[in-house]
Amino acid sequence: MAETTGRLTSAALVGGGVIGSGWLARFVLNGVDVRMFDPDPEAERKVTAVLDNARAAHNQLFANAKPAEGSWQIVDNIADAVTGAPYIVESVPERLEIKHDVYRQIEAAANPDAIITSSTSGFKPSDLQRGAAEPGRIIVAHPFNPVYLLPLVELVGGPHGNAAIIERAAGILTGLGMKPLKVRKEIDAFIADRLLEAVWREALWLVKDGVATTSDIDDAIRMGFGLRWAQMGLFETYRIAGGEAGIRHFLAQFGPSLKWPWTKLMDVPDLDQSLVDEIASQSDEQSGAHSIRDLERIRDTNIVGILKALQANDWGAGTIIAQHQKRLDEL
Repeated sequence: MAETTGRLTSAALVGGGVIGSGWLARFVLNGVDVRMFDPDPEAERKVTAVLDNARAAHNQLFANAKPAEGSWQIVDNIADAVTGAPYIVESVPERLEIKHDVYRQIEAAANPDAIITSSTSGFKPSDLQRGAAEPGRIIVAHPFNPVYLLPLVELVGGPHGNAAIIERAAGILTGLGMKPLKVRKEIDAFIADRLLEAVWREALWLVKDGVATTSDIDDAIRMGFGLRWAQMGLFETYRIAGGEAGIRHFLAQFGPSLKWPWTKLMDVPDLDQSLVDEIASQSDEQSGAHSIRDLERIRDTNIVGILKALQANDWGAGTIIAQHQKRLDEL
C-alpha cells in the first residue's frame, strides 16, 4: 500500500475546525486527496480561507518544485469520508463521549487496515481506545497550529499501541514534511503541551498579580528566549549558557535556584470573569487592530522567514524543511 513507503494518496478528516482545516491544507498541498466531514454549515468557507493562507505560506517556503495539489471535498457523513481511506484524522471537540461516538462510526465504515489518529491535545490513547473494536489502531498524532507549517507531531500509542502502526504513521507524516516525535510513555498532555502549560500558568499569574500585561509577556517571549527556543530548544540553549564547561556547569550554577520560591507552578489562578475580562481587554488592546485572518497571515509569514533562515543553516526545524524540499524535488 502507498502509506508503507511514506507516500499517501488519500486521507479522511473528521472535524474541520482550526486543526482539522490545518490538516486538510497539509494534505492537499502535498498532493493528497481529502474527504472531510464536518456538520458546520460554514465549514467549506472556513476551510477555504485556511487553505488560501496555507497555500500562500507554502509557496513562500517551498519555492522549488511542488506536487500538484490534491483534491478535497466536504461530504455528508463520517462513513462517506472514511470509506476506503488508508489514513484517518479525528479532530473533533475535546469531549471524550463525542470522540468515542466518532470512533464507533469510523470503525463501522473504515478499511480494517486503516490508521485512525486523533489530534487531541490532552486525552491519552488509553482514554480514546476504550470500547473500540480494534484499540491498537487508534493512536494520537498531536500536531501544532498552524498544522500546515509547523513540523512537529507527537505520536502516542498507549498501552494498546501497535508498534507497526506507529511506524506506518511516522512514515506517512515524514512524507508530508513533518517531524514525528514518538512519545515514549503515555502521559496526560504528552510532551510539548506539558511545557506550554507550565509557561501558561505562570503567565496567568503575572497578569492576575498585575506584574505584566499580555503584551509584556508576549514581548518577553518573542524578543528573548523564544528566539533561542525556536532554533535550539531548551537543553541545547542551556548547554551554551554553561560556557566552555557546558551543561554540567550550568546545572551546578543554576540548579540551586530551583528551590527558590519563584514559581506558582502547581497553583492556578481562578479564571473568574474579572480575570477573563482583564486578559481579553489587554489582548484586544494588543492585537485588536488586526482580524484573525490578518494575524494568521502575519504569523505564517514570520514562521516562513524563521524556517527559511533555519533551512539555510540546516538546523532545527529547517532541517525538516530541507529534507522535505528534497523529497518534493524528487517527485
